[in-house]
Amino acid sequence: MGCASSIHISDRVVYHSGKESEDSHSPQQTNTTQHQGNPASGLPLKPPSCKTTLTEVQFGPMKLFKDPLQVLLVFAKEDSQSNGFCWACEKANFRCSMARTPESALECFLEKHHDLVIIDHRHSRHFDAEALCRSIRAVNSSENTVIVAVVKRPDREEASVMPLINAGFNRRYVENANMMACYNELLQLEHGEVRAQFKLRAGNAIFTALEQSQEAIEITSEDQVIQYVNPAYESIMGYQQGELIGKEIIEVPKSEKNKPDLLETINSCIRKGKEWQGIYYAKKKNGDSIQQNVKITPVIGQGGKIRHYVSINRPLNDNNKTDKSSERVQAESQTDIQSSKHKDRRKGSLDVRSTTSRGSDGSSQRRHSSMARIHSMTIEAPITKVINIINAAQESSPMPVAEALDRVLEILRTTELYSPQLGTKDEDPHTNDLVGGLMTDGLRRLSGNEYIFSTKQPHHLPSHLTTPLSLNDIPPRIAQTMENEDSWDFDIFNLEAATLKRPLTYLGLKIFSRFGVCEFLNCPEATLRSWLQVIEANYHSSNSYHNSTHAADVLHATAYFLCKERVKQSLDPIDEVAALIAATVHDVDHPGRTNSFLCNAGSELAILYNDTAVLESHHAALAFQITTRDDKCNIFKNIERNEYRTLRQAIIDMVLATEMTKHFEHVNKFVNSINKPLAALEENGGNNDEESVKSILTSPENRILVKRMLIKCADISNPCRPQELCIEWAGRISEEYFAQTDEEKRQGLPVVMPVFDRNTCSIPKSQISFIDYFITDMFDAWDAFADLPNLMQHLDNNFKYWKGLDERKLHSLRPPPE
Repeated sequence: MGCASSIHISDRVVYHSGKESEDSHSPQQTNTTQHQGNPASGLPLKPPSCKTTLTEVQFGPMKLFKDPLQVLLVFAKEDSQSNGFCWACEKANFRCSMARTPESALECFLEKHHDLVIIDHRHSRHFDAEALCRSIRAVNSSENTVIVAVVKRPDREEASVMPLINAGFNRRYVENANMMACYNELLQLEHGEVRAQFKLRAGNAIFTALEQSQEAIEITSEDQVIQYVNPAYESIMGYQQGELIGKEIIEVPKSEKNKPDLLETINSCIRKGKEWQGIYYAKKKNGDSIQQNVKITPVIGQGGKIRHYVSINRPLNDNNKTDKSSERVQAESQTDIQSSKHKDRRKGSLDVRSTTSRGSDGSSQRRHSSMARIHSMTIEAPITKVINIINAAQESSPMPVAEALDRVLEILRTTELYSPQLGTKDEDPHTNDLVGGLMTDGLRRLSGNEYIFSTKQPHHLPSHLTTPLSLNDIPPRIAQTMENEDSWDFDIFNLEAATLKRPLTYLGLKIFSRFGVCEFLNCPEATLRSWLQVIEANYHSSNSYHNSTHAADVLHATAYFLCKERVKQSLDPIDEVAALIAATVHDVDHPGRTNSFLCNAGSELAILYNDTAVLESHHAALAFQITTRDDKCNIFKNIERNEYRTLRQAIIDMVLATEMTKHFEHVNKFVNSINKPLAALEENGGNNDEESVKSILTSPENRILVKRMLIKCADISNPCRPQELCIEWAGRISEEYFAQTDEEKRQGLPVVMPVFDRNTCSIPKSQISFIDYFITDMFDAWDAFADLPNLMQHLDNNFKYWKGLDERKLHSLRPPPE
């Protein structure tokens, strides 16, 4: 089978690899042809080798092996120039990523740490190329990256390259779309600047060895100016690095214990390029003399001349142990090269490399000024402060601790901080499909059928509901069904049957009355009744799960949680009203399909909300549209403006919290900000410290977390309901997912949750995965806060029920009749 070069395309980054792709025949691969050669150039593209070859580079006595070059192309739009570089990368067998915006370019660079970045500098209207370059240079790992600016061919006289150099570019390329010209440029870069930077990067390993060495090491220039000393030298001699760097050897005090002609003998030997080794007395900062076994080696550099001297000093007694304390690094000389596993932590070693390769530190100063400008333009976020604190802590930490902190930083820099890592799809297909369906925004398709879910359909009060009911006029049969609505074991399906699938209006009237919502909002009961009816009318009774019965069930759970003592201590009346309203509207106008489905289908809603929290954004927006457009159902009409804004914000926040992509973030924040501090108070005997408990429960930030957790638990509390209710809900959600899978297959859309195929699905397995992955930890945390032993018992019973069915290899909701 021939080797193909694959191009993976998303709306943010295009990635080219020199390896064969499993998806090479998918619709997305049609764009590959644009890079397969240019007939006008007469240069057909030769497929790159399938085998990834390592390049061998000699660096002094070190033999280095380099992976194929990682190249990042940043072009706002595709044109012949970008195609030329794409073709050249493929021909050279480089790994190539394409970014269209500065944001995606920076994100891609932070992920891959490319060796070479080529930025389109020709069209300032698309983005500021110099600002992007400065932003990349502000990243520590970019120190050894070569950045090239593609500039316009000058119309008149040649422009200075100094603005480009000051921005952090290494080189410019005058636009030339000829593919062979692009290819030659890449080859020159690979064997020139990129290889030089690769050697410098490899030098980090050498400096790490020097930093960890227990022997005192000193490096001087050909004129014997001190350029570097390691931590062992500082510890043994008592000097700080800053006291020595830049001084000539003759300026450092000498011990009188040496023979008068010893220094002259040493200098005479090493200036001839010969190594000297012997016993030498050095004078410490405190004036004491220390006897050392010293080896001084001249280092031959450019022009065959001696460029450096390396002195390795080992004390002859055991009284001088190396001290790796905070003296190792001064704050102003911190540098963090994250592209290497082993860190070069000293500015001194950076200076040595600079003087070795450039002869001056002008370029380094320009780099630092660019970084300073970037930092002055940005607002420091809390996560940035955390990363900076860890970076500072690394500087005074032993190597094992520093490496552990490296791993911490890698984790902190990911975007999915709160999502657990799953096993492979083969290990747990049910959990993977649930996560794919509930926690992603779908697979982006460049073509395919459109699933039209119109946001323009009229939302109105149906004629059969135009006569509002009074709370006192509720039929006895329905009133009797709702007698135990304050119990967790309340049967919502009995109410659904009694109300002819209109449970939300009736249950809402009773619960809102119990919590005094009309009094709080200063609205007549008739307005509340009209509002409940129009909201319920906009739930789809044709959905097997996401209908007004689900909304009534979530409202019931919300009301139940609001009565728990800890919750009452935390929330104000306005929070309670917001929670009840949010529960009522949280799925209004739900189409019975997931966010992933809508995004894949290119629905109007997905386009309107940019594929982000599509349904949740729609539920919140539509709820306020319905409420405020008609005074007859505007429950907010009579409240004060500021109170309305506060209430509106709380409702929106709670509805958006039901979106599952942020599930683990909400749960972890709740645990870390509320559960753990409360537990710590109890462990320290501070359970009676009412002020401390109150400060945790009532802080504005924690009240938001409580409300989010409350509605999340209410929304997916089905596994914690009595067993018969749990089984009914499991059947309903499974049927809705089956219907989605059926439609995806009919329309040729990606199947988001393949396990939910009505012919093969194991409902017990899907419930076990849902409980394991989403429910258990969340309800453990909520139970620890709100004290819900009855819910936890139901959860345990239901889990055992599904496990029992699964162990019997049954796929159905219930066992077959005996």
